[in-house]
Amino acid sequence: MKTHEMTDPAQLVEMANAFKLSRIILTANELGVFDLIPEAGISSSAVAELLNSHPRATDRFLNALVALGLLIKQGETFRNTSFGSQFLVKNSPAYLGGLSLSNQTWKTWSTLTEVLFTGSTIAMESLINDRTEEWRESFIAAMHSRAAIQAMEIAGILDLDSIVKMLDVGGGSGAFSFAMIRENPAIRSVIFDLPNIIPLTKKYILASGLTDHVSTATGNYLADDLGDGFDLVFMSAIIHINSPDENRLLIKQGTKALKQGGQLVIVDYIMNDDRTEPVPGAFFALNMLVGTLHGDTYTETEVRSWMQNAGLTEVEKKVTPSGNQLMMGKKA
Repeated sequence: MKTHEMTDPAQLVEMANAFKLSRIILTANELGVFDLIPEAGISSSAVAELLNSHPRATDRFLNALVALGLLIKQGETFRNTSFGSQFLVKNSPAYLGGLSLSNQTWKTWSTLTEVLFTGSTIAMESLINDRTEEWRESFIAAMHSRAAIQAMEIAGILDLDSIVKMLDVGGGSGAFSFAMIRENPAIRSVIFDLPNIIPLTKKYILASGLTDHVSTATGNYLADDLGDGFDLVFMSAIIHINSPDENRLLIKQGTKALKQGGQLVIVDYIMNDDRTEPVPGAFFALNMLVGTLHGDTYTETEVRSWMQNAGLTEVEKKVTPSGNQLMMGKKA
């Protein structure tokens, strides 16, 4: 059933042209423009010299960033705003690392028209483990930025009192493990991820100060043993990468790793049966279409059936106040 219908032509035109704003922001991030601007300010010609770019084009580009409220212009001098210094300069603790990933996502979304005819990505060059170090660092930084916010809320609604041994499947930066350990310091977590991701994971573990609570394991979650005896197997932002058959196998693997009475928790977009809500999930299905071979967003009915077929009971869905969606089940 439709819940929203477009009625304003002006709004449609505005939405259709929103890509222009995106491209300005992403180009500035791609070129590191905000990092080039000293506190005292800089001229557009000096920025062009640093970038080896065209002077007039660079000047017009910096003017556009001023129009967006991301730079300040006084005479011929450009300065970062306080917002830009906090969120857009790469050595800032609050730097929005996800913008680098958005820049790469731009390229895959540009193939959407073609993908509607091929049915699968035409832009993905390689699997995550085999991509460039720069891409992996951007990807994990983006996932960490998103997960760090989600993790605190999710850790607060899960019953973690009895959890001692946790497996964080595809855990990346470890943000969810860190939040759960801070909620219950008795937890010891194993972060399981791909060989070329784990070195990045270890850097985040070191920065977290939780090296005594977190260890790592390397492998492919569809092919390798995940271990056993876990009180909690946690899977965030994993199932949307996989095909239905891969998810059936993954959830069976996760269930096998649980001890009796242990719990498997999935965090992802969980769609209604007609796949139109939640709205971000409907859009994200296209993100998976243009960027992966088999990925998708899946319905509650689908996920529930995979969990029950794997031997999980008491399967339920929870939605946090901010809209994070969880599917949970226990090993009988």
